[in-house]
Parts: sequence; structure tokens; C-alpha cells
Amino acid sequence: MRNKIPRVPVREQDPLVRATNYDEVSYGYNTEEALLESSRCLGCKNPRCVTACPVNINIPAFIAEIENRDFHKAAEIIARDSSLPSVCGRVCPQESQCEGACILSVKGEAVAIGKLERFVGDWSRENGVKFTDKAPLNGKKVAIIGSGPAGLACATDLAKLGYDITIFEALHEPGGVLQYGIPEFRLPKERVVKNEIDNVKALGVKLETNVVVGRTVTIDNLMDKEGFSAIFVGSGAGLPKFMNIPGENLNGVVSANEFLTRNNLMRAYDSNYDTPIYVGKRVAVVGGGNVAMDAARSALRLGADVTVVYRRTEKELPARVEEVHHAKEEGIEFRMLTNPVEVLGDEKGWVRGLRCIKMELGEPDDSGRRSPVPIKGSDFDIETDVVIMSLGTSPNPLLSSTTPGLDVNRWNCIVADDDGRTTREGVFAGGDAVTGAATVILAMGAGRKAAAAIDLYLREN
Repeated sequence: MRNKIPRVPVREQDPLVRATNYDEVSYGYNTEEALLESSRCLGCKNPRCVTACPVNINIPAFIAEIENRDFHKAAEIIARDSSLPSVCGRVCPQESQCEGACILSVKGEAVAIGKLERFVGDWSRENGVKFTDKAPLNGKKVAIIGSGPAGLACATDLAKLGYDITIFEALHEPGGVLQYGIPEFRLPKERVVKNEIDNVKALGVKLETNVVVGRTVTIDNLMDKEGFSAIFVGSGAGLPKFMNIPGENLNGVVSANEFLTRNNLMRAYDSNYDTPIYVGKRVAVVGGGNVAMDAARSALRLGADVTVVYRRTEKELPARVEEVHHAKEEGIEFRMLTNPVEVLGDEKGWVRGLRCIKMELGEPDDSGRRSPVPIKGSDFDIETDVVIMSLGTSPNPLLSSTTPGLDVNRWNCIVADDDGRTTREGVFAGGDAVTGAATVILAMGAGRKAAAAIDLYLREN
């Protein structure tokens, strides 16, 4: 019986080897493994996995086509709802979404939906498969601000409906967080990210880089002078947060955002590039999310001994279980129930250590997690040369401050309804620019909702 077949494990690089290189950690499924794993799917008549997927991919249908060995049909089914299957198959938190809702997970292991999606996406790339069917151009132009997951998803759906789409990207390479935030060893840029962006461009989507909306051009200019009928803002959340503790301005303190951007977008890990980066011999990463894991594992590969400092227990770590597991396998140390109170410096203004205090868990906070409480007199020092702050990010206020009528909340997130409508006529928004830092797939879901709302808006106006 299908539910008696054990989940097919995925092959990975040896931890001691991968800790010294930037090659992809997971090898993914080969054809035989994908066929066996696909045979575990029960094909539920009321599939909870589809409801739990933020972009509502018809998961049982594409898995059934894998089992039938019709990989082209499987790719076609996924393409109806997602333009980034190889990306999502690698970085989405399936364990808390589609796989978390899989009926097999109740008494055993869920179908490896993410690994199967990656298999289909990679098969499509390797076989040159592209889906470019779309409606004829309808004469209406829509501007997309930001080429991250939200912008790409919105652009894809609108292009299929016949809109003339231009994406404006502030950086010199498209992809947003896919390009600057996620390391090469988790998400290969040339092989995976570039290919899936090329698939979006194959729908006729134009992409302009080095355009900072709010500085190079404004939303008013785009609508009043360049003839765009609607705007979607998917500019992400790239402004890092800090702790505001003593010593945070010392040389050697850096945000995870800058550290990862230098590594990923600017290829600091590659000796063929001159991008400067400093890791010293010892690195402390403050935070417990996926970004913290990415920063820690990147610093390790640059030759540092790495310690992750987190104020709650491992149970409360917000990072994916898989990422924490990989970090531990690679030799990264975790100091739980530990919170920094001061960055220590030497006489030349460089970091020499991190003063911390031990914590214990108290009552739950607003998020439902138990609040960490300092234990008096438990201060101790960690020797370190570099401190990477990974405490989350918020949207950059540049765009909202240059767009009259576009409201933001106290975290500088754009105010928008569930369909992405903002307080400014004709302007829609979604993804991290609205919610603050979240996941790739949630941003894609927001982009798709906004695309439907934009289509309705333009057909009514």
C-alpha cells in the first residue's frame, strides 16, 4: 500500500566536504527516486496540501503525472500556478505548508512534495521546456517594482492575461532576495534563478535593472508620464534591524543583509571577484531564522568558526528544521537561551567579543511564544572577531516617502488589503513590502492575488 512505502531520502553532499565549498548541498531526486516517491501520494479527493499551498498548485495532479512518467505534463500543471518551481522546491518551508497538511504526516512522513516539485522544475530546465502561451496584448501597461518572488509572480500572471509588463529592479541583477539573500549552496543563481527569470521574460515581460523607484523615477512619473495604468509594488524588505546595544557601531559588526548581499549578489566567496568581506577567525551570528542560518553557514565556508546566539530554546527557532540540521552537521555551534547585551571592542575600534546574558523562558508573548527573561548575574563573554546581526528587516521608506497618498504603518510596511490594494488609486502591493520579511512562497501568493485584483481594476476602469 502507498502509505506503507517509506519516504525516499534525498542525497546530499557530505557535511565535512560541503562546509568547505559553495556547491549545492542537496542533490535532489533522480528519476527513479522521484518515481518511487510519487507512488506514495494517495491522490486525495479533497487535497489539504493544495489549500495549504499559498499559490494553490494542483499537487496531486502533478505528482500523478510524475508517476505516469509524463514529466512535461507535470511541469505544465505546476506552471499554471507557479513560475518558480525549481526555486520553491529548494527554499519553501514545505514542512509547515503543503507537506504539513499531507494526510500521510498524521501517522508517518508526508509526501516529499518540495523535492518532487524541484525534480519537475529541474527536468524542465534540463530539457528546455518553457510555457509561453498567453492572451494577445490588450494595450494596457503595468509596472512591477521589484523583481523578487512577489514581483515575478505578479508579472507572470498579468503577462499571461495580455498586459504589457515592465519590471523595475533597483539592483544590477534581477531576482530580489533570491539573488542577494539566499546562498549559492542552497539556491544556485546561474543554473536555477536566472533560468526561471528567463522563463518569465519569455512571456514578453521586460526587465530594467539599476532603476531605484523613488529616486531614479517616481510612481507619479510612471503613471502620469510613462503611461502605466497600474503599479504593483513588490520591493521587499531590505532595511536591516539592529539591537541598539553598546558597541554595535564597532568595526566588525554587520547586518546579515549586507553580509549575504556581498556573498551572494557580489560573489565575495569567489576568488575571481574583488568584493571585500571580513570574517576574521570567529563569527557570532545573532538570531535564529533562516537568514541567520544562511549567514552562519556562509561565514563557515569563508573559513570562520561560527556560533549562533539565540535568546530562546531550539524548539522556538524560527528557521527551517532542515537548515538547522544542516548547520549542526557542518559544525556550527548553537548557544541557546543567550542574549547579547554589549559588543566588546579593542583599542583600535574592532570587535573582540560579545557580552551576553543567559535567559530563561517566561510567559508567552504576543506571538504565542514564551518570552525570554534575563537571569540576573549570568553575564558572560564570547570571543569573536565579527558579529552578524540577523534580527529581521523592514521595508525601505524611500518609495513610500516619495509617493503621495501611499500609507504605511509604524513599521514602514505599505498598508494594503488582502488583494493588494493600497491607499493610492491604481497602486497595489504585496510580499515583504506589506508584511515585512516572510517566505518566498507567501510573497508569490501575494503577487498572484494582486495580479487578479489589478486585472479586475483595469477591466473596470
